[in-house]
Amino acid sequence: MGSTVVRMGKKRKRKSNYGLWIIVLLLFVLAVGYLQARAVFSPVDQAGAEEQVNVVVPKNSSTAYIAGQLESEGLVHSALAFRLYARYHHIDGQFKPGTYQLNPAMTLDEINGQLIKGPDETIKITVPEGFTVAQVAGMLEQNGITGKDDFLRLTDSEWNYPYLKDIAAENNRLEGYLYPDTYHVSPVTSPEKLVQMMLDRFNTVIEEQNYIKQAADRDLTLHQAVIIASMVEREARVAGDRARIAGVIFNRLAIGMPLQLDATIQYVLETPKEVLLYKDLEVDSPYNTYKYPGLPPGPIACPGWPSLQAVIEPEEHDFLYYVAKPDGSHAFSRTLQEHNNNINKYQGQN
Repeated sequence: MGSTVVRMGKKRKRKSNYGLWIIVLLLFVLAVGYLQARAVFSPVDQAGAEEQVNVVVPKNSSTAYIAGQLESEGLVHSALAFRLYARYHHIDGQFKPGTYQLNPAMTLDEINGQLIKGPDETIKITVPEGFTVAQVAGMLEQNGITGKDDFLRLTDSEWNYPYLKDIAAENNRLEGYLYPDTYHVSPVTSPEKLVQMMLDRFNTVIEEQNYIKQAADRDLTLHQAVIIASMVEREARVAGDRARIAGVIFNRLAIGMPLQLDATIQYVLETPKEVLLYKDLEVDSPYNTYKYPGLPPGPIACPGWPSLQAVIEPEEHDFLYYVAKPDGSHAFSRTLQEHNNNINKYQGQN
């Protein structure tokens, strides 16, 4: 009977040790979790205060988008941790748009505080629909944001966007793809960042609208669609004419008729003119749609969404001609005789 007591005593000892090990294990797991959480919420690089990183927060950006930007720029350990932090502190939707100068030595508290406060100094720039790359560069220089030549050199470079992979790196490579919109930048925003902002915006628009698929449904590549949209943008002066002008372009392409668009001539002239002369129509350029049938080799401007939409939703009609009226709208016609009558009526030409 004594031996039985000894065995029972040993069992109780084993049970006590087992419970102790469970407690130790739980404490260890909690300690590891605490250290990991502390690491995730700590600065990425304590010694990185001198490394200034420009982060652009577009208007109406979601917390998820901002978190992804911060993680990709190496400013936070985890986009998920940033989102959880913002949700826990009830600051979702309070981040202000603009360009921020942040560094990897900043804590999550500091980064969030800066995003809620807003950028120290921002400049609002609006890229108008129908601007060429050269006009965008000139506007940026006039606003003291970046040099025109520096910006233009970047627009001829390689950029890692899927929609640009088939476009050769040459002059005006990004023509048509710098999306017209309002951007918030700082005086120290780099020209590389400026280009990236506009290309990112273009990418967002075509992805949201499933634009490549819609263009393919009309037997167009994205580049062809942007070329046509750029011509619509430069030709149309009132919103209601865009889809109808797109219809004229498609009708002419369908029968192999030269497009004969003044806007393509204006694109290659050193100085655009109010009224083209007959000698201007003889300029030897693949962009001269009076001499060369089909589409020009590239876009002639940066179109906005209404013109991009007109290409995938053109008006179905049988018009082949149009002429500008004094109020900026156009008169459309089916025959050359009707077109000449409209020229005489609205422009007083014989």
